[in-house]
Amino acid sequence: MLKTGGGKDVVETAAGVPGAGAADPPRDLDLVTVPARQGLEAVDILRLRDGVGPVLHDGTCDTLGFLVPPGTAAGWDLPGSACTETYGGGRGGGVRGADEPPVAGTGWLVPPEGAFAAATDPAVLRAALGEAARTIEAVDRCR
Repeated sequence: MLKTGGGKDVVETAAGVPGAGAADPPRDLDLVTVPARQGLEAVDILRLRDGVGPVLHDGTCDTLGFLVPPGTAAGWDLPGSACTETYGGGRGGGVRGADEPPVAGTGWLVPPEGAFAAATDPAVLRAALGEAARTIEAVDRCR
């Protein structure tokens, strides 16, 4: 699972994750984590339709993490996922290199330079995760 260090489940994020769709990306980004299978389906859905922001994978590839705008965690309540608030600091302060993922022990599935935007829109992500869950359920019923 993506590790969100600190005593209060916070992660350090980039002080400005560049993205093709954002001229002035947010300073802090929240992180939505989901099981890898559902996340991979959602990434495909988002790439085909609305665009996807940067996406992380954990070292064991058990979970994916979607970078979303700050403040998303306050209202996120989608079962089977978690949204973690973040705080400033991040890579810009010399904590991590500019091309490194903002969470230790992760790698980029969709790096910032290959993303549609600096962050994935939470409403669009929620819809894609729901569609992904329904697709997985349908496939599993057909086995």
